[in-house]
Formats: sequence, C-alpha cells, structure tokens
Amino acid sequence: MTTISTSSMPTSPTNQTSGFLQATLKPVPLWRRKLNRMLGHRGLVLGAAILAVIVLAALFAPLLAPHDPFEQNVSQRLIPPIWNALGSWDHVLGTDKLGRDYLSRLIYGARVSLIIGCAAALISGVIGTTLGVLAGYFGGRVDALISYIITTRLSMPVVLVALAMASLVGGSLKVVIILLGLLLWDRFAVVTRSATQQLRDAEFIAAAKAIGASTPYILVREILPNIMSALIVVITLEMAHAILLEATLSFLGLGVQPPTPSWGLMVSEGKSYMFFKPWVIVIPGVALAILVLAINLVGDGLRDVNAPDGRN
Repeated sequence: MTTISTSSMPTSPTNQTSGFLQATLKPVPLWRRKLNRMLGHRGLVLGAAILAVIVLAALFAPLLAPHDPFEQNVSQRLIPPIWNALGSWDHVLGTDKLGRDYLSRLIYGARVSLIIGCAAALISGVIGTTLGVLAGYFGGRVDALISYIITTRLSMPVVLVALAMASLVGGSLKVVIILLGLLLWDRFAVVTRSATQQLRDAEFIAAAKAIGASTPYILVREILPNIMSALIVVITLEMAHAILLEATLSFLGLGVQPPTPSWGLMVSEGKSYMFFKPWVIVIPGVALAILVLAINLVGDGLRDVNAPDGRN
C-alpha cells in the first residue's frame, strides 16, 4: 500500500493567503485603538476643537487682543457690536460702560476662567484623590473616617459656603482658586474610593504584595495609573463646575475684582443695561456657555472612549 506524504501535497491558494495574512497582520497598539475611538467620537472631537481654540486665544491674548483690555475711553462707551447698524470695526464686539474694548476683555477673560478652572481642579483633585485612594485601599476605620468627612462636605452647599468665606476674606483671584479647590474635592473622593475598592483585591495587587512592594509603591505605581481614566473624566467635570462657580461669585461681587477681565464680572457690569444694550451680557454669557459645553463634551467623550465595552 502506497503512503502519500502530506508534505508533498500542493498547498491551496486559500491556505497560502491565510498564512500570509497571519504573518503580516500585527496587533494594533492600545494607544492607536484609543486614538481611533477618540477621532470617531463626534462630541469629543467637537469639544476638543472648541476648547483648543479658547486655550490658544487665552495663551496668545496679547497678540490677538486689538486693544488694551484695561484702557478706558468714556467718549466711546457702549458702542454696539459690528452686526449693529451703529457698530464700528475698531471695536468688533463693541465697548462696555467705561469704553473698554469688549473683544479684548473677552479674550483676556478666557485666561481667568481657564486658570481658575485648572487650578481649582488640580487642588481639589489632589485632596479628593488622596482621601479616596486611602479609604478604598485600607477600608475599616480609615474608610469610615474618610466617608464621614465626605458626608460632612456633601452636607454643605458649595455656593453658600463660598459666598460666606469670600465675604469674610475678600474676593480675589487667589481667594477664589483656594476656596473652590477646598470645596470641590468630594466627587474625586467618591469616584476614587469606589474604583480603588474594586482594584485592591485584584491579582496584580496581590502579586505586588507578594514580592514585597511597599504600600506607597502600590498606591502610586499600581492603583493610581489604573484609575486615571476615571480621574480624567472627573477633572473635566470639576473644571466646568469651578468656572461656573467663579462666574457666580464674580457676578455677585465676591469673586474676581475689577478691573480684572472676568466673564462673570462682565455680566455683572452689564446687568444694568440688559434691557437697552442686551449684548453686554449676551456676549460673555454665550462665551461662558460655550466653554462649559466644550469641557463637558470632552469629559463625556473621554468617558465613552474609556468605557469597558469600547462604545463610541
């Protein structure tokens, strides 16, 4: 009986193509998959584009602003924007009650909003993340104590406490940043506590303990990087929250003080003319809404991109 060797049989074209594809196709790196998800998320792309424009305008404010935002000229007060019949190209968005160029103050006001939003989110993030990670990792009495602190903080209305403290200390840029940083950490603590509780019994944490890794090493090098995606989302939300609270305090006269350009302060200064010159509050109000919307779109997009099911 003749035995036919399979090695001598001709290989079919299908098998050759399959083998070629398996040899040439390589796994897509994680960063590229994340990038593809981000580029495919319309809300994230739109929010990031708007936010990038505002950030660039704030960074290059001295180059983009057509006038000095502090320069007053009472003879040119309350000039309407260019789309009005009485508007002037010298002041595209008009002037305020003191004759200051509105476009220049709007551009410089973006600096104030972004600085307060980023600084307040950074301070509150450090406080809340530290408390949340400690509570979630150690549990027991540590968790009970920190949970009590979180509950106490949640029982205090942020706006009322900020108003009371600002009225006692006095409003300024530094005071607003410190106040908001000390009042907006609760969401960081709640999110990181929950995420840490899910990770503390994971296998890679047990492996790190088995090889003798210290507790600070585990917290900083093992747990913190694995909850960073949730932290990024919370940071964007708290940035928007801080910007709105700053505008509220400035509107009530307890935030950024004149003549510093602030969008909330611009709305406050124009409220007396809202029925006769509505653009004096509409322009900074729309700018504030667009900035907050862009930050929220970025936060929602990052949440969707980092979702376990990978939906866009």
